[in-house]
Amino acid sequence: MYKIEQPTTEQDYEEYFTFRWKVLRAPWNFPVGSEKDEYEQVSEHRLIRNTQGEVIAIGRVHMNTAEEAQVRHVAVEKAYQGKGLASMLVASLESVARAEGAIRIVTNSTEQSIPFFQSMGFVIESETPNELGEQQRQQMVKRLIDPNILTMHPKWCKLLQDTWHDTIPISEQMGIKLHQYTGRTLESRASLNKNINLHGTMFAGSIFSLATLTGWGMIFLQLKEKGLEGEIVLGDGNIHYHKPITMQPRALCNIESLSGKFEALLNNKKCHIKLSVAILDGDNAVAEFTGDFWVLPSSQPQS
Repeated sequence: MYKIEQPTTEQDYEEYFTFRWKVLRAPWNFPVGSEKDEYEQVSEHRLIRNTQGEVIAIGRVHMNTAEEAQVRHVAVEKAYQGKGLASMLVASLESVARAEGAIRIVTNSTEQSIPFFQSMGFVIESETPNELGEQQRQQMVKRLIDPNILTMHPKWCKLLQDTWHDTIPISEQMGIKLHQYTGRTLESRASLNKNINLHGTMFAGSIFSLATLTGWGMIFLQLKEKGLEGEIVLGDGNIHYHKPITMQPRALCNIESLSGKFEALLNNKKCHIKLSVAILDGDNAVAEFTGDFWVLPSSQPQS
């Protein structure tokens, strides 16, 4: 599983900057050294490694003013894209910005990365000058207020929350709540105090339940997005635990992890949806759930 790290040693920083140059500067034929700027010493840096210890994702945040933070240089190795690593990084950098007192966070996004940052709650504010001859960028901004205020489709989200509690009453006792839905990412959280074992960590069964409900919830919301109906059932679920949860239990499901064709429901056929859910302890990934769900055609006619 993946863990967000802060580079501390000279070797960490060498690998961090080498990765940044390789992914963000080498494709534009810029020399080694062009990946750095004058803000490095006053920035917070984060990275993610694979099981071989290789850097596979990076990101940085620094304060422009006492109230504004800027995220830059978010990059993920191509082979690891679509696994939610960029979302983990940006969420971690956003936490740093909040701790520093920022009330807004900005980023200069290429056209290709605009949908991703929009999924994280950023909106386009203005165009920015070309950087090092790269393609035109758009400045995007996110107000650092209560994330629940930014939730898309609040009526659907309330319906999902009510469905969880009405059909699975224990979910309410576990403190499982929908935290944020951006249209591309669903985050739910649980209360550690209500799910703590004698070791002071979260029960493994509670983690599995949190992951399963989050995956189920993402399918529920996608059906709403597509104007479809169906009964969602879990066919098979697997989870790999890497570290215990001792702080804030969080579950993230990104739309990129979904595979399957919802359109089969239009022909009154069941559809098979596979997805993955990342389980985090605060900002650190500690488990990964993979689920096989089936959506059975609704007995009611489609509206």
